Amino acid sequence: MIRILCVDDHPMVLEGVATMIGRQPDMKLVAAAENGEQAVQLYRRHNPDVTLMDLQLPRMSGLDTIRAIRKQNPQARIVVLTMFKGDEDIYRALSAGATTYLLKDVHPSGLLQTIRDVHAGQRPLPSNVASLLAARDDLPLLTPRETEVMKLLAKGARNKDVADALGITEQTAKVHVKNILAKLGVIDRSAAIGVALRRGIVHLD
Repeated sequence: MIRILCVDDHPMVLEGVATMIGRQPDMKLVAAAENGEQAVQLYRRHNPDVTLMDLQLPRMSGLDTIRAIRKQNPQARIVVLTMFKGDEDIYRALSAGATTYLLKDVHPSGLLQTIRDVHAGQRPLPSNVASLLAARDDLPLLTPRETEVMKLLAKGARNKDVADALGITEQTAKVHVKNILAKLGVIDRSAAIGVALRRGIVHLD
């Protein structure tokens, strides 16, 4: 019997997954969590075989939740199940310790097979996800500082706001913005925000 923990902040998703798993003779939903903190507690209590994890969670992000669970158990098998389809989202999740990454438009049979494969020790990666991840290798990457600046730009910050928030000069902030535009292949901030959101470099709360 594959014991599963499902983590998602949408009750309808949790109910749907519970129904689907309940129909499988080799699976059992042992717990469901609606936020990251609860997920960490329930993982510690139930020690599931496989955890289904959304990335968009309240209180603690999906990435931080993955890291916290993997700190408890470095062998934890975590399947990300999310709407986020950016190459940066995928890279960060796998780097945090997720076993594989699925988009929520996956067919139920595909999700069930992935759970079984992961439980068997495999690390299956769907072709559409693998393609997105491979495309990242050909793209210029933002530095951690540039990512911080990009997050502020996405919130509508001007160069002065960026400088004040990060404790840098306005001229340095301007240089960061210029480098970001060049790396993302755009000519203005609005376009940069669009690309950053699509790729999962930043998210709007």
